[in-house]
Amino acid sequence: MDFGKVAPTEINKIDFRLPPDDPANEQILRGKPAEEFKAYVGCPVWHEKSWFGKIYPFGLKEKEALTHYTEQFNTIELNTTHYQIPSDETIQRWKQAATPGFTFCPKFPQVISHDKELLNAEEVTAYFCQQILKLEEYLGIPFLQMGPGYTPQKGKGLVEFFKYLPSNLPIAVELRHADWFNQPRIWARTCQVIAEAGHALVITDVSGRRDVLHQSLTIPKAVLRFVGNELHPSDYSRTDAWIQRLKDWKERGLEELYAFIHCGQSECAPELAAYWVEQLNEHLQLELKPPKFLPKIDQMELF
Repeated sequence: MDFGKVAPTEINKIDFRLPPDDPANEQILRGKPAEEFKAYVGCPVWHEKSWFGKIYPFGLKEKEALTHYTEQFNTIELNTTHYQIPSDETIQRWKQAATPGFTFCPKFPQVISHDKELLNAEEVTAYFCQQILKLEEYLGIPFLQMGPGYTPQKGKGLVEFFKYLPSNLPIAVELRHADWFNQPRIWARTCQVIAEAGHALVITDVSGRRDVLHQSLTIPKAVLRFVGNELHPSDYSRTDAWIQRLKDWKERGLEELYAFIHCGQSECAPELAAYWVEQLNEHLQLELKPPKFLPKIDQMELF
């Protein structure tokens, strides 16, 4: 993930503290724990060569990777749908490969979010929604990632876009242009509009863009994209801070968490995701299944 990426020499100069909780969250959270809390932790890919021999067996066929991924994690940030709307055959294959309880979180196609910027996109949006709804119980929360050039001046398109989404399909919206965050009145109104439409906001924790680390909830679901720095010590302290924030939200009525863990080019994402699962289980009293790592093999043992 290149958005907000910084050079390794800059990491120690960054203030990684979480901003204060948005006071408006008081209207979103009920003030007491929900009857049921669900948490999903995953990565942005399921086929990563460096994972073979780490969390996947050596010699695993590419077509078998998804099944092994769903045995290790319970969700995925499904970026492939950003480039191509899945066919019926593809969706059926995904469902057959997934283990029970797993969820796919498909990203809206770039033709909708970036090319059309939500305008005159009714037909392609209807088709995309029709297809991903076929995931049925395997469908998590889809997310709409707007491009960096999508400004608040274009926000009326977002309001109209919500009107032709299926009523049974809550989504998460990720905004990136700085003007959404540096003008408090605009941000407050944006959160209100998204809340009234029944959708979530994506919170992004990335080193080079601390403004997108807003702490605003619009429904009792937290959708977090956490971008680590190749297992830099700050990755763990940042995670620890998030665990405490999420614990507080859970105690106040958060119902669902989606945490997508990025780490460089995904090579070390399983290690960071495992730490997230460990800490969530310990501090939020969850029973998430952690990824299993294969024993490390000395290369000399291969000869």
